[in-house]
Amino acid sequence: MQLRDALADYKRHAEHPTRFPGERRTTSGLFSGLDGRLVHVETDGSLRDFGYPLSGLWGVERSRFGVRPAHENDDGGIYWFDSGATQSYTDDGGVVVTEHETAYGDVTQSDLTVGDGHVTRFETDTDADAELELVAFVHFQPDGRDTLVGQLRHGDTVEAYHAEEHDFLASAPAFDHVEGRIPEQFDELLSDGEVELPRPRTDDCYEEGQLSGAIVGTVPFAEGSAAVGHLVTDDTETSRRDALDAVRDLAALDRDDMRTRAAEQVVGRVPDHDEAGAMHDDIRVLSLLSGPLGLRIAGPDFDPYYAYSGGYGYTWFRDDAEISKFLFESDERLDLGLDAWHERSARAYCRTQRDDGSWPHRVWPFDGSLAPGWANARLESGDDADYQADQTGSVIAFLAMYYGHCDDADLRADIETTLERALDSLDETLGDDGLPVTCQNAWENMTGRFSHTAATFLEAYAALALSDLDGDLTDRAADRARDVYEGIDALWSDDRECYALRLTDGELDDRYDSAALALVSAHRTYDRLESVGDDRLDRLVAHTEAVFDGLWHDPDESDVKGLVRFEGDDWRMREQSTEKIWTVSTAWGANAGVELAGLLAAHDDHRGTSFAETGQSLLELVLPDGPLCTDAGYLAEQFFDDGTPDSATPLGWPHAIRLATLATLED
Repeated sequence: MQLRDALADYKRHAEHPTRFPGERRTTSGLFSGLDGRLVHVETDGSLRDFGYPLSGLWGVERSRFGVRPAHENDDGGIYWFDSGATQSYTDDGGVVVTEHETAYGDVTQSDLTVGDGHVTRFETDTDADAELELVAFVHFQPDGRDTLVGQLRHGDTVEAYHAEEHDFLASAPAFDHVEGRIPEQFDELLSDGEVELPRPRTDDCYEEGQLSGAIVGTVPFAEGSAAVGHLVTDDTETSRRDALDAVRDLAALDRDDMRTRAAEQVVGRVPDHDEAGAMHDDIRVLSLLSGPLGLRIAGPDFDPYYAYSGGYGYTWFRDDAEISKFLFESDERLDLGLDAWHERSARAYCRTQRDDGSWPHRVWPFDGSLAPGWANARLESGDDADYQADQTGSVIAFLAMYYGHCDDADLRADIETTLERALDSLDETLGDDGLPVTCQNAWENMTGRFSHTAATFLEAYAALALSDLDGDLTDRAADRARDVYEGIDALWSDDRECYALRLTDGELDDRYDSAALALVSAHRTYDRLESVGDDRLDRLVAHTEAVFDGLWHDPDESDVKGLVRFEGDDWRMREQSTEKIWTVSTAWGANAGVELAGLLAAHDDHRGTSFAETGQSLLELVLPDGPLCTDAGYLAEQFFDDGTPDSATPLGWPHAIRLATLATLED
């Protein structure tokens, strides 16, 4: 997102009650890009690239499409696709279909991302297609720049470039006319009003149109269709000739070709199930967010200037490893055919581990290198307070679970070495009392000794103790699991009958925290190592009931309802006066209810029935027909009380939790 676009959005939404001005939202629209580049298709049909963290390439910054009678002069008579339209996916792949109603008849837009390329095809129902043409405005940002950019013309194709990144635009049929346009100028940026794009031609500076990433082209409809294709490349890897051939081939794809290509991108198989649609959506979302190494972004980055958050287009090892664990457990139960995903994740974790056995706060998923973050104490000279120890615990849990299913001898050896070092690292951050030392929490907004961090330690140690690894390693992990199991008692609050959010300076902060629901699944894993005692079961029952009741929020303003993140959460409030509902927290509640039902059933404790029912009730809120699922089938991170989705959309973590909860219910 360039500053020009951010300022335009700021002007548009500065006084909006639920929108944060200057962001690039994805709470509406659909994504395409199951095997590379990530392209957002808004409900008006406009496109924008969100794939830099996955590919290292920037692509399209903004765009606009419309139709007009052929041979109109200048920009007259254009019907821009600016109003909302209906959208859907074709089949289970990544073809996005957008239906437009225009003054010149209905137009169907189909979008598909193929590798680093994207094709947008338009089909009209008018019989007078010879009298209609497509108007395409596409503004590239090669190397993340909207300045110092140039254009080259190759007959029917335009190339925009800065240094290494070269972006290509072609059409089918060939452009009737194509030219560059300059972006907004200083006086326009400083004015109170927005500037309509594309800007008019600047007639007195002939070279300006070739010193910009913005392109306007007109494409005639032939036999009722017109298409544009664009390709983002690194010129150190792709020659100009190959890029030109590839982008022209993209533009020439017809609807059947697009469906065939999309079907080839689909990974996994979903069983016949009442919620098969939700499972397909979950796998599709997690595929969209995945890079070539198998590392995932948390969600599309809507706030690149860190105006209201620390950004989302990075790999957090907590989120990523939790997703990997949920996917592995789901695959084990439903035979989803995701072996390649598990192997890819395991290799990525082995590759990105630091020498001290931990993992950094955030990395770029396209190559695993260090990304901007604020919890890198282990790379600095600070103490562990600015380190998120739960990330290392989550990676250990996944690798320990996957190890026994890995058939590659070299990878198994790498996992062994990785887990040995990771165990040393985890031990360094475990206090003598069996609780993790003071560090940052899962929500990244506090320091202390957290119930959630303790849960990840318990699960990591127990999973490692249960693995097929060397006996000395598993025996050591088992001893540590027992230490944590005993240490968790110090987090219990008699007054509120729950496990506290944290211990800080020796005092209990016993606010309800949805992250503390992780204690349930951690104890279920521990129960396979050593039986969970009756007193602990009673506390887990009381804790889960208390968190469900204490964090439940059902506002009167809309149909949305669910669990808030934690008591007193004031993040991204805008004009709202109460905590917002989070899909992660609600899905976590659903999973905890079902997991607790399974744990109690293993102990012949009939209290599990009510938790299974509560878990299913919470699950319904995040299913496709539920109030916390967008019309696009995505789980946004948060919701305002009036029903407005907010923040990263789709967010990978709740989609993985939803899939795992459905799989657990089947089990």
